[in-house]
Amino acid sequence: MTFSFHASLDDAPLMRRALRSPAATAGGTLILFFLFLAVFAPLIAPYDPDFQQVASRLMPPDATHWFGTDGFGRDILSRIIYGTRPTLLLVLVVVALMAPLGIVVGIVAGYFGGVVERILMRITDIVMSFPRLLLAFAFVAIMGPGLINGALALALTSWPAYARQARVETSALGRSDYLAAAEMVGISGVRLLWGHVLPLVLPSAIIRLALDLSGIILAAAGLGFLGLGVRPPTAEWGSMVSEGTQVIFDQWWVAAVPGFAILITSFAFNLLADGLRDVLDPRHD
Repeated sequence: MTFSFHASLDDAPLMRRALRSPAATAGGTLILFFLFLAVFAPLIAPYDPDFQQVASRLMPPDATHWFGTDGFGRDILSRIIYGTRPTLLLVLVVVALMAPLGIVVGIVAGYFGGVVERILMRITDIVMSFPRLLLAFAFVAIMGPGLINGALALALTSWPAYARQARVETSALGRSDYLAAAEMVGISGVRLLWGHVLPLVLPSAIIRLALDLSGIILAAAGLGFLGLGVRPPTAEWGSMVSEGTQVIFDQWWVAAVPGFAILITSFAFNLLADGLRDVLDPRHD
């Protein structure tokens, strides 16, 4: 079964299969839209996101300020557009650290077994025993607020799930004829793990990663909401929601607009994850 799954990925181009999935297409389109906003923010944003005009503070949405202004008179639409940058950058940093660390730990533990597996899995269990968000908040409180510190905190508390999943799959692969045949022709060590085990572990890890991205965005917004994320006056969706809660009953748009941006982004990653499951998991063909 494992070998046929690997072959199926080669026979049908993933891009073509993804385009046939409505969920993957819709989610990918929304994510590309936010990436477009992040890259071309200086050209798209109608105003300087940090420009304060007290005379125009807390204005409702109108033709001049489509999403209104905040408590400092800053244009909310411009801050939403610029807010895509720290949000997506934090997600990128977390993904670059979290998934590779967990996959490597899981593959090494599952392949070598014995003492190596017990030590690595006990470390994994210790990290998993703590509530992830509370542990991330504690790390940021110790290291100090900031984008990189927030990304490190989320990455260091999120990798165990990938390690456990990769360990289970690698242990199952170790008993398969596919790896036995590879070892018979002289493939072993790092070459075996990199060229034969990793490609078979990656699809399920990618699906989990896509599902976790929405949670990472919510966690990043939570850090910003508590003042532990990007430092002001940099535009960031979580901190914008926090500022809006002070006037939410009278000027609802100040908190609702960035909250809606968080909702749509999380929804987009969930759609993409659902589509990737259909594309990468042979049980959903």
